[in-house]
Amino acid sequence: MKVGIIGSGGREHAICSLIKKSKNVKKIYCIPGNAGTAQIAKNLDININDFDKIKNCIIENEIELLIVGPEEPLVKGIVDFLQDTPVKVFGPNKAASQLEGSKTFTKNLCQKYKIPTAKFGIFKNSTESKKFLENSNYPMVIKADGLAAGKGVYISENQEDAFRAIDEIFNGKFGVANNLLIEEFLEGEEMSFFVVCDGSTIKSFETAQDHKRVLEGDKGGNTGGMGAYSPSRLINETLEKKILDKIIKPTLEGLKNLGIEYKGFLYAGLMIKDNEPYLIEYNVRMGDPECQTILPKLETELLDIILCICDQNLNKLNIQWNKKKSICIVLCSKGYPNAYKKNVLIENISKIDVDENNFCFHAGTNLSDNKIFAIGGRVLNLVSISDNFSNARKKIIIELEKLNWINGFYRKDIGHKVIDK
Repeated sequence: MKVGIIGSGGREHAICSLIKKSKNVKKIYCIPGNAGTAQIAKNLDININDFDKIKNCIIENEIELLIVGPEEPLVKGIVDFLQDTPVKVFGPNKAASQLEGSKTFTKNLCQKYKIPTAKFGIFKNSTESKKFLENSNYPMVIKADGLAAGKGVYISENQEDAFRAIDEIFNGKFGVANNLLIEEFLEGEEMSFFVVCDGSTIKSFETAQDHKRVLEGDKGGNTGGMGAYSPSRLINETLEKKILDKIIKPTLEGLKNLGIEYKGFLYAGLMIKDNEPYLIEYNVRMGDPECQTILPKLETELLDIILCICDQNLNKLNIQWNKKKSICIVLCSKGYPNAYKKNVLIENISKIDVDENNFCFHAGTNLSDNKIFAIGGRVLNLVSISDNFSNARKKIIIELEKLNWINGFYRKDIGHKVIDK
């Protein structure tokens, strides 16, 4: 089988690595890929939103399965665009992808089906947004409505912070903003909960806790994710049942009532308080870096899972997991999440130990003249699996110290809630 993977991040390198393990895979094409995928697949320099070129590429290379990694092509409707081709496309269609593409769509769905979430208001301009906040209690959460690469969320401690967030959103920091959401601040601890769905069958797909803030101690600005650990320390059988019964199942049932079938990964960002789940937001793909943290623990072939979802045979598959602990630490370019230098040489990558328990997934990297250069804010994802979280984190830090990349930085406290408690 020939497989195509859309995306260029650590998530896509992790997916590519697992797909490569299958004996049924003849060749993998990454669109556009990175320096890591270039070593195990053929990279194709095509924009992820150029659907016509992607379609031609599928036909020319006789690609039989296309896995869509990032959210943007899904929200823009790549699954629908390719439905008249013989290729199997893994991911939800445009209508289902509204769960991530439109926060107002998701919030209204939650309201209709009584899915536990923060109280909210939807506002169309800065004047009415600011008027609403004049008599509000802080902190408040301000969200851009639409795709914002995981960064369009502000936790505002006072009116000045909130007004600044509103101005940035409506001034186009995250693209054209027709709406913004203002939500109550939920107390508790966050958890990433994943399922896979084939349109009828739902199966849990591990948990993780992401670390969004750029600085140690969960301080500083929001990022796409500085690291993660899996499984979440919060998960238990009772909580998992509540998440499925109160949040996941009503959501998918609500979509079905709208004539929308959901197929693919579904990622619920949750707030947990007193073992009760509240939905923060949905993503219609695997998280990043949660994907890199979770997938190395998967014992069932990822290709088998994806094909079962495409063929609506997920009920016949029993998904098996390694019971060990996993941690991912993201190496970033200095300056991230703000301005940073690009095309910076990374030496010593060959010194990093990689084996069945230790992984190095590339994110913002490029291969040129057999040298690896950093071209993104998040550059490398180092993952380690161990019997305990502390040993996994120690192993990664040893490897990062060997790399000794003076143009980068990373958080040394990833997993602090399970290690440093």
